[in-house]
Amino acid sequence: MIVLSKNSSVAIPKPKVGILSLGCPRNLVDSESILSGLSRKGYRVVDMEDAAIGIVNTCAFIDDAKRESIDSILDMLALKKKGRLKKVIVYGCLSQRYKEELARRLPEVDAFIGRISPEPGADCVLLTPAHYRYLKICEGCINNCSFCVIPRIKGKFTSVGMESLAARVRQLDSLGVRELNIVGQDITGYGLDLYGEYRLCALLKKIIRHNKNIGWFRLLYLYPSRITEELVDLIKDEGRLCKYIDMPIQHINERILKLMGRLTSKKEIIKTIEMIRKKIPRVTLRTSVIAGFPSETESEFKELVDFIREYKFERLGAFVYSAEETTPAQALPGQLPHRIKSQRFDGIMKVQQDVSSEINRRYLGCTLEVIIDEEERDGYLGRTQSDAPEVDGLVYVSSERKLKAGEFVKVAINDTLEYDLVGRVAE
Repeated sequence: MIVLSKNSSVAIPKPKVGILSLGCPRNLVDSESILSGLSRKGYRVVDMEDAAIGIVNTCAFIDDAKRESIDSILDMLALKKKGRLKKVIVYGCLSQRYKEELARRLPEVDAFIGRISPEPGADCVLLTPAHYRYLKICEGCINNCSFCVIPRIKGKFTSVGMESLAARVRQLDSLGVRELNIVGQDITGYGLDLYGEYRLCALLKKIIRHNKNIGWFRLLYLYPSRITEELVDLIKDEGRLCKYIDMPIQHINERILKLMGRLTSKKEIIKTIEMIRKKIPRVTLRTSVIAGFPSETESEFKELVDFIREYKFERLGAFVYSAEETTPAQALPGQLPHRIKSQRFDGIMKVQQDVSSEINRRYLGCTLEVIIDEEERDGYLGRTQSDAPEVDGLVYVSSERKLKAGEFVKVAINDTLEYDLVGRVAE
């Protein structure tokens, strides 16, 4: 877009804009929306090194995320001081949570902007490869876990209307997207605010039925107590729904679950896991757990580790507990020293490393469907249905023929690593 100044006919181009997107895929969706909106207004979107306006889309979920956000803002302000950036704008969770304090401490920042609308638009700027995209179907959370700041940052749980989402998916399907990752803080709550009932299954049926080019639909973040048999049956029966269930349990000890404010129990978690694995024998279960929650005893920690070892989640992530301001958990007695929390985190990941190696060895000699993400020096990088972008493992693929990003191929697995697989395209 070209604009004219009031006093002359000289064409003045809009400034170049770059963005640094931090945190989860939900933030990435927001970053694409921010840039697409600016692009439609005539701003030129470029890499940060060529930008005049630098944007940081921040995360404030845990201490490490906040530190990364602050460090990134300071790096951009250093570029502004050197004259390489004209303006620095801070978006997202950190701005939403600490706007007044940040404005006092960082007056060099030109604007702090919090929430943006979750309503999907026609993005013209992509921050992911063109063959896979994220679709955010809701914002905020209907749970009130004692350790989590998301309800305080994101506000009231808000679902995006089904027709709006269906139109967005039709657009993505027409653009040749091959994998659609459906995200939200808790997508099992989808529809409760709009329709008075949970409507995730209805939404999935609608968007899958009317779109034929998207090969994989992946569901990210399913609250354990709302994983119904109807949903699991749909995942089992619908060929294009990835046999991948992301259900963060956070812990397994009954006392800790209650302190966390989790709306489930050990017995219910086990029942759900067994139901899923009975219905979908080759399912990939992904979970996340917290190490060092306040007052967690050695025996309670051991109970969690033993559970991980016994139930063998195909994918698992762990977080060191972070005492977040304004959360109920921050006021709990028995806050553990960082040293203990870190040791427990390391213990969890060591057990999961062994579990992952064992699971991967089962694939030796098998032929798996793989989506190709990119070419590398000695071959290609791809993923199976068991691997979400950025957070899970990879398949190192060799091929006699040229492959392209977004292509689905059959790969014969001939080697395994702790978290990754190695194979050759089966001709």
